[in-house]
Amino acid sequence: MSSVSTAPTPMVAGGASQPQPSELLMQAACGHIVAQALNVAARLKLADHLGAGPRSAAELAKATQTDANALYRVLRALASVGIFTEVAPRSFALTAPAELLRSDVPNSMHAMVVFLCDPEHFQAYREMMHSVKTGETICQRVYGMPIFEHFAKNQAWSDVFNSAMTSFSAAVIPAALEVYDFGSIGTLMDVAGGHGFVLTSILDKYPKMRGILLEVDHVCEGASQRIGKLECSGRCQIMTGDFFKSIPAGADAIIMKHIIHDWDDDEALTILRNCHRALAGKPNAKVILLEAVLARGNEPQFGKVLDLEMLLFTGGRERTEEEFRTLFARAGFQLTRVLPTKSPLSVVEAERI
Repeated sequence: MSSVSTAPTPMVAGGASQPQPSELLMQAACGHIVAQALNVAARLKLADHLGAGPRSAAELAKATQTDANALYRVLRALASVGIFTEVAPRSFALTAPAELLRSDVPNSMHAMVVFLCDPEHFQAYREMMHSVKTGETICQRVYGMPIFEHFAKNQAWSDVFNSAMTSFSAAVIPAALEVYDFGSIGTLMDVAGGHGFVLTSILDKYPKMRGILLEVDHVCEGASQRIGKLECSGRCQIMTGDFFKSIPAGADAIIMKHIIHDWDDDEALTILRNCHRALAGKPNAKVILLEAVLARGNEPQFGKVLDLEMLLFTGGRERTEEEFRTLFARAGFQLTRVLPTKSPLSVVEAERI
């Protein structure tokens, strides 16, 4: 098979090479191939096997019961995009991104990569044109039901999803805690907080705070098992509920990580208005969102790609700061702060008015 381009790659200032337009286009076109190679690496836990230092493709193949030549070709392709590095012929080591692919380190992104590269995703994305033509999600077409109903009926993928969300929280919450002071909050409610990683991380830092985790039935069991093992369990109440119907009172502030982006404006307003009612009578009551805040223009940003995930799966969207401001105002809140973090998400704070 011929190469994409045989022309020499032009050089730019400083001696760095600038990819040809055709190379950039082909890199984008082959993104699904790289994602599947990454899926193989994640499922084989290759990064874990490299945790102690470089190893040859043959050694890795023996450890993972795979074909040495085939595995080498996967590793070589991933090294070409900065995931792993070939430090000697057919011998590989970790890079900074590959370090996060380890499943046995703090802030691991392993579970998130497994989820994003799961074959279930590829089954759905082949129907992307349906969403572009109609504005609808692909879920009814692919799964026969909305995505969260599909999770409830498909325990295996639900487990992959919830593990991914906990993994992502492990990267996001330390970054949020660096820039936002939760110290004035007596009781914090995490609405749709999964297995409670965000809430319990905050409770660990603020030992006088109490927490409430609100989730649906099929998630609460996993949350109870996880939280029950933690020191802060005595300060954390788990409640079952549906945020579209009502949100219980009792908290001084409500936090939601990657929840509002799941829904279109009308559904997001229903959630925020229920938050508004739940916070009635609380002085300085706040809603705190951990969400991507989209930059305008051509600036590369993970949230702009994640926005397509929302288009296909939930019908939601990522939003700009001005779109958050407008949404909050319609729900009875005033946007007060947007604090960027070292993670892909910002802390978005709004006060009840």
